[in-house]
Amino acid sequence: MLAQGLVVASAAIALFLGCLHLVLTFSGPKLKPRDPALQARMSEVAPVITRQTTMWQAWIGFNASHSFGLILFGAIYAYLTVAHPSVLFRSIFLVTWGGGLLLGYIILAKLYWFSAPFRWALLALACYVAGFAVAWV
Repeated sequence: MLAQGLVVASAAIALFLGCLHLVLTFSGPKLKPRDPALQARMSEVAPVITRQTTMWQAWIGFNASHSFGLILFGAIYAYLTVAHPSVLFRSIFLVTWGGGLLLGYIILAKLYWFSAPFRWALLALACYVAGFAVAWV
C-alpha cells in the first residue's frame, strides 16, 4: 500500500503541474515576456521551418503540448497504480519509461527552467523511485 501511495503521489505531482501549466499557458501573465515589445515581435516573426505560424503561436503551442505530456503521464500512471498495480509494478518497460520521463523533466528544469519545477520534478522522481523500491523489496 505504501508503494502505491508513493507512485500515486508522484503521478499526482505531474498531473497537478501539467494542469497548472496549461491554465497559465492560456490565462494570466505568468508565461508572457516581461517586455511587451518582445511578445509583439514574436507575434510578427515566423520560425525558419515554416511561415504558417509565428514564434508566439509556437510558444503557446509548445507550452500547451508540454502540459499535455505531464497530464497524460500523471493520469496514466495514477490510473495504473490504482486500477492495475500488478501490470505497472511488474512491467520493467513502464517503470523504466516513467522514471526516464521524470528524469528528463529534471534535466530540462535544471538546464532551462527555474528552481520550482526542478524541485517538484525531483520530488516526483523521489516518490516514484521510492514507490518501486518499496514494492520490490
